[in-house]
Amino acid sequence: MAITIPEDELIESFVRSSGPGGQNVNKVSSAVQLRFDVVASPSLPDEVKERLLKLAGRRATGDGVIVISANRFRDQVQNRSDARARLAELVTQACIRPIKRRATRPTLGSKQRRLDSKTTRAGVKAGRGKVRMDE
Repeated sequence: MAITIPEDELIESFVRSSGPGGQNVNKVSSAVQLRFDVVASPSLPDEVKERLLKLAGRRATGDGVIVISANRFRDQVQNRSDARARLAELVTQACIRPIKRRATRPTLGSKQRRLDSKTTRAGVKAGRGKVRMDE
């Protein structure tokens, strides 16, 4: 399933980044905050929206907006592409429909092996009792 998110659905804001950078860090806003309104997006199917919000975890706000902060790099262009790549990765993961677990029962042989090992173990533990000398 190929999903394309239009440019106008993404809101980018640039903030000052923490960490190393020398004098430059106080002047340049190199960190990127990417916002994507999942709930209002017409380009995603409903089931993908639900999975995407679940995958986003604490990056999703209560209104259904995903906020991705990128400040890994020292320049704005790299942080911008990093934030977009991380959003794309999230959307790609959300497109994958999870496989439902099919309930199964243990086989007769596996039940028997489990009971045999329990009996063996019980015998080992029973043999660890105190040794009586009166017999």
